Amino acid sequence: MPDRYRDVLATPPSRRRQVPEVAAEADLVVETADGRFCGAVVGVGRAVDAGEKRDVVTLEDRRGARRTFAMLPAAFLLDGAPVTLVRPAPGAAAPAARRRTASGSYAVAGTSARTARASRIWVEGVHDAALVERIWGDDLRIEGIVVEPLGGIDDLAAHLRDFGPGPQRRVGVLVDHLVAGSKETRIVSAVRDPNVLVTGHPYVDVWQAVKPTALGIREWPTVPRGTDWKTGICAALGVAEPREMWRRVLASVDTFADVEVPLLRAVEELIDFVTVTA
Repeated sequence: MPDRYRDVLATPPSRRRQVPEVAAEADLVVETADGRFCGAVVGVGRAVDAGEKRDVVTLEDRRGARRTFAMLPAAFLLDGAPVTLVRPAPGAAAPAARRRTASGSYAVAGTSARTARASRIWVEGVHDAALVERIWGDDLRIEGIVVEPLGGIDDLAAHLRDFGPGPQRRVGVLVDHLVAGSKETRIVSAVRDPNVLVTGHPYVDVWQAVKPTALGIREWPTVPRGTDWKTGICAALGVAEPREMWRRVLASVDTFADVEVPLLRAVEELIDFVTVTA
């Protein structure tokens, strides 16, 4: 694999592409040129790198992990374009206390959404997509990940053939009711592509992944076998129709603490999978 830093430095000055210099201001979000780490600037200093004392920048990702990098020419990407980070002007503002997003990750202020990656996260329906957006929307925009509803997973194999997954074009699939013996488990068991990851939760519908206490009820009602689950839930709770019930469900979710752990774990695994640079 070519060394991006060496390529830039070895090119004669007259032939180098002009790479803009950008001040490493607090909370500026960049990624390394190899795409392996993305985070907000939390500090600038000096350190010995390859036997020389250089300016370095410390980045913090959405989960709070920090790494320090030498501020070499064209060593970073800003909105997908190469940049050279430089020390901010003296007296620049120090990082403010960082708020948390609904997913529990660190919020990044003053940055636009990253250009969408080729990789995708697929979910079964629009309710799944809305709930994922409610909790992980900030993270997904920073990472450039699009969530697409499939309208069920019966045709998952056909969707994958049409999409054509690859090392830089990964697919993460979130599946409802992924339990032993279910139709969903039989469908996803045929997926063998290493560029596709299927995760899921045990709940019949994504509504059920919302904690009943968030809705002000002790538990989700039991729906008799053979009865449409959403219709049965509405009847048991005295709600006129599923559309109204869904509005109540979604409105009850403010943060990751309002949903069950299996859903949290499944979505976090998918985000990690589709943001990894193969």
